[in-house]
Amino acid sequence: MSVFSSSLIWFGAGLSVAEIITGTYFAPLGFAKGFAAIFLGHILGCALLFFTGLVGAKTNKSAMQCASFSFGKLGAKFFALLNAAQLLGWTGIMIYDGSLCANTIAGGGKDYSKIAALAIGLLIVLWILAGVRNLDKLNFFAAALLFVLTIFLCVKIALAFWSHGQVSSLPQEGLSFGAAVELSAAMPLSWLPVISDYTKDAKKPFAVTLSAALTYFFVSLWMYGIGMGAAILSGESSVDLVMLKAGLGAAGLGIVVLSTVTTTYLDAHSAGLSSQCVHSKINVKVAATFAAVLGTLGAIFFNMDNITDFLYLIGSVFAPMTAILLADFFAVKNDSSDKKIDWPRIVIWLLGFAIYRAFMRLDFAVGSSIPAMLLTFIFTLVLSKGIKWTR
Repeated sequence: MSVFSSSLIWFGAGLSVAEIITGTYFAPLGFAKGFAAIFLGHILGCALLFFTGLVGAKTNKSAMQCASFSFGKLGAKFFALLNAAQLLGWTGIMIYDGSLCANTIAGGGKDYSKIAALAIGLLIVLWILAGVRNLDKLNFFAAALLFVLTIFLCVKIALAFWSHGQVSSLPQEGLSFGAAVELSAAMPLSWLPVISDYTKDAKKPFAVTLSAALTYFFVSLWMYGIGMGAAILSGESSVDLVMLKAGLGAAGLGIVVLSTVTTTYLDAHSAGLSSQCVHSKINVKVAATFAAVLGTLGAIFFNMDNITDFLYLIGSVFAPMTAILLADFFAVKNDSSDKKIDWPRIVIWLLGFAIYRAFMRLDFAVGSSIPAMLLTFIFTLVLSKGIKWTR
């Protein structure tokens, strides 16, 4: 994995309809306050993304293999199973969102969403079959086309809506600054259980990981900004309607389909890698293809409109897990990979899970994830000191 290849992969990960949709939620805060919340959340989330990816890059281990450093072999399998499940969920959600947007933009008064979901699913399978090592040309083409289309999107939205000024039809209450920061950090934090899958084969561990984190930071910041700005200027919180109002036909459809494919590929492929961590005989491509097929079927047959609870559930599971891993790798230098399971750290993880869920009810200026991870990090340090003192 070169710096260039890493940048292409994470450009595709950040350039996503889901990121634009999430950006629309910040519109009630206005441009200045909304962008401040987005920027702060991304700084915090992407800093953690960098350090987490660096663990995989330095050890040449996938994301869930890295979990064995803290939780032992069985502990790592437990988290790999949870990760495969959440990535399967993400695959379905991304295809579902993409198919609905594509259907609205296609128009015509008919429901093409199931056909769109099937088409997106087939393209994801194509990406999977191409393989990570053969994706450079495919990703370069997709990234270049998406970049041009997204610039076109920005210009069209600005020209279509700027003359109208800010609108007052959007709700002005319901999202505090702390909740907005948490929502901003949610997307980069959702990649914590995935990033090492794409840094483990890095030629230059630090440079590749930094390129991944920085590329995702700027592209995701851009996507959030598009969503928020479009919602403020148009009075619409639905991305597909914004694109329609801006006169984006084929270009809008291209953005939706390609961005969904490049982002969801990472979810499906990592679901395959996590499945292999659960059982070593599982073939990654077969499992990833299976995840893409199941996700496509889920998008066709189930309603996936509200993913807020899903995002928070992912955070409460993997944020404390990552905090323990970072404490062990960078501060404590603990390695439990030869153990079956590290029960003291499982207990800390359960405590971190409970703290995260409790902090969700509070309104911290930096959201709930970061304070919960900080406390879990400290608990891990204290536990390690206590074990040394008892020896």
